[in-house]
Formats: sequence, C-alpha cells, structure tokens
Amino acid sequence: MFNGLRQKYKARVQRKLEETVQAYFAAHPEVRLVVVAGSVGKTSTKTAVATVLSQKYRVRMQDGNHNTHMSVPLAILGVPYPDNVRSFGAWRQVLKAARARVLAPTDVDIIVQELGTDSPGDIAHFGTYLRPHVAVVTAVTPEHMEFFKTMEAVAYEELTAANFSQTALINRDDIEGQYAAYLENPNVNTYGTSAAAEYHFEEQDFALEKGRIGKFVGPEIPQGVDVTIRVVGEHNVRPAIAAGAMGLKFGMTPQEVAEGLQRIAPIAGRMNLLRGCEDGTIIDDTYNSSPASASSAVQTFYSIQAPQRIAIMGSMNELGESSAVEHEKIGRLFHPDMVEWVITIGEEAGKYLAPAARAQGCQVQSFNNAVQAGAFAHKVAERGVLVLAKGSQGDVYAEEAVKILLRDQTDIDKLVRQSPAWMATKEAYFERQFSDEK
Repeated sequence: MFNGLRQKYKARVQRKLEETVQAYFAAHPEVRLVVVAGSVGKTSTKTAVATVLSQKYRVRMQDGNHNTHMSVPLAILGVPYPDNVRSFGAWRQVLKAARARVLAPTDVDIIVQELGTDSPGDIAHFGTYLRPHVAVVTAVTPEHMEFFKTMEAVAYEELTAANFSQTALINRDDIEGQYAAYLENPNVNTYGTSAAAEYHFEEQDFALEKGRIGKFVGPEIPQGVDVTIRVVGEHNVRPAIAAGAMGLKFGMTPQEVAEGLQRIAPIAGRMNLLRGCEDGTIIDDTYNSSPASASSAVQTFYSIQAPQRIAIMGSMNELGESSAVEHEKIGRLFHPDMVEWVITIGEEAGKYLAPAARAQGCQVQSFNNAVQAGAFAHKVAERGVLVLAKGSQGDVYAEEAVKILLRDQTDIDKLVRQSPAWMATKEAYFERQFSDEK
C-alpha cells in the first residue's frame, strides 16, 4: 500500500514538474531550448553544442545523463535532483525550487538538454510539454532491442524529437536515409563527416597530439572556416560538426564558431587519450558501447601507428535478440596483423565476440570482469603499446581495466564513473564476481 502511494506521489510530482517547465518557458519566451536525442552520442553532442554556444551565450547544461522523465524537467530548470528520492519532504523542496525558477529573472539564453529513451513512447512523452527551438538527432543504431524489437521502431522513436521541435538537425552518417519517412517536420538540415551533409568537416590533416585540421562548412559559410578539432575518431568529429551548425544557426560568426570548436575536448570515457604503461597510449572509450561506436573505435584504433596493439572489448548491453549477431560483427573486425591481443570482458563478449575474433586468427583471452582483463593486458603489454578499451556500464566497467594500465595514477580522475557512489557499486559487483569464482 505504501509503495502504491509513493508511485502516485511520484506521478503527481512529475506532472507538476512538467507543468512548471511549461510555465517557465511561458514566463521566459526569450530562452531557447535545444534537445539532443539519438541512440548514441547524445552526451558528447550535448557537451559540444554547449561548449560552442557558450562562446557567445549564457548556456545551461547539466553534466551527466539527466535524460529521464523525472530528471529532464529538473535539468532544464537547473534544479538539483534530490539525494533522497524516497523522501516526500525532499520532493516538496524540489517543487518549491522549481516554482522559484519561474519567478526568478532570466539567467540563461539557451538550454541544451539530452533526451533519453528506454522503451517506445518515451521520446513522444517529452513532446507533450516541450517545444524545442532545435532538436539534434545523433544516430539510429541498435538500443534497448528487448523492447524496441526492430530498427524501424528505434528510428521512429528517436526521430519523434525532430517532429515536435521547430527545426531539426539530423546526423546523415549514422541515420540511414530510409528512416527519413518518419520525419514530418519540413525544417530539417543534416550534418556529418561527408560533403553530402549540409554541415560538414573537410579534413586536411591529422596529428595525434594536435587533432584534426580542416574546414568547417555550412550553408551560411560555403567557403568554410579553418578549424582544429581536438578529438580522436571520426565518430567524435560529428558532435563537433553538430555544435558548429548550432553556432551558425544561433547567429554566431564563423570566427566565434571556430574558436568554440577548438575548445571542444574529449569527455571522460569517450575516446580520451591517456598515458599508458610501458610508455604506451590508451584510447579510453569505456563510457558505453554499441555496435556503431565499437566499430568506429576499432577503425580509429587501426589508424594509429604502434608497435603493439591490444583491444579490450566489453560486452555491449541492451541488444536483446541481436546480441549474438552484433558481437560477432565486432569480433570479425579484428585481424592478427592489426592487433596482438583481443581481450573480452563479460558473458556476451566472451560468448560471441571472442570466437569470431579467434576465427580470424587472433590471440584471444576472455575474462568475467575488468580487473582480470586489465591485469592480463598489463602482463602482455610491450613498450609503446596502444590499448583500446571499450565497454558498457552495467556489469562491464572497463574503466577499471584502464586504471590498471595507467602510466600515472593521478590520471584516475580522468576516468568515467569514479564518484564515491559509483565506486561503492563497482566494489560490491567485483566482490560478488570474485566470491562466485571461489
């Protein structure tokens, strides 16, 4: 009975928060909202957009994944999520703070907000109370397939954000053209790394220590503007292109956009270059993993010269019935002339990715957890080694393998999921893992 009352109270709070967001935009019509949806790349794109727009405007963007039905209104209003979510009193204080935002003077010009989905209809619900100025849709790739079942359902879900927004910006590289049938909004532009997209980047040079040098091109600047984008991996250039497009759409000069693009830096756990053991280099891409991001990470891994390459690949979560096929596809990307060791973490990667890589002729070692994987990688690492670490959040935690391979332990603060709460969760998980093995 008490749980039932709690659920009813939670629903009421959510409804009140959504109504407060509507009241906020009614009271502050000058504030513009940019939402970022998509299967992958949302947080990197959100952060890149905020970085560029901050060169000229006051921007609100909360760190982390505040993209659920309860957290989105709070992130938009700039109200902290309560520590004790089970406390009625805490939620009363939240509602009070939210209402105060409506009455307070305008403190931002643009709000950049990520929208996430776990099941069909989640994105559409955001459209019941939000009318964004622009929606950026980053990708349509496999996600939560146990609920969506088909890629068509995923595409319909993610592109819904474009349809309830005034204008939309769509990633042409990671959204197949056939899904354009789900777009009802006529005010759509595209971005990507190829010239087929209206906003794109023409790369002229690349250096590991400097980044990508080239021209950012858009309809407003067909001649382009010279920029340097300090990211590794083509799929990490796309968030920067989206950010540049947003800058131009919001009236920034080409030079202001170029300066903003040069300030974009990798986020923890997203293709971040770290100093590794044996004077080596680690490509830390441990925040999350999906078929699209894993494939792109491997391509980048191969593009960097090194005397030895080791790939640490964690299981990709939330793939449902497509898990076997998708893990096998990634496994087949590895070749013995390009990588010395393929090390897997987790059940799905061990069951499907590992055999596929082994069939290609690779040396493969599989482990149940990241600590074991990191210890083995450290053991076989040679001078100048290049390590790719790729993993998902739940029950993989590949960042703990990276921790073992760092040249300097002061770089631990550059890893993802290192807060006290996350460390407590991971310590409990690893204790269960090692206990089960005994």
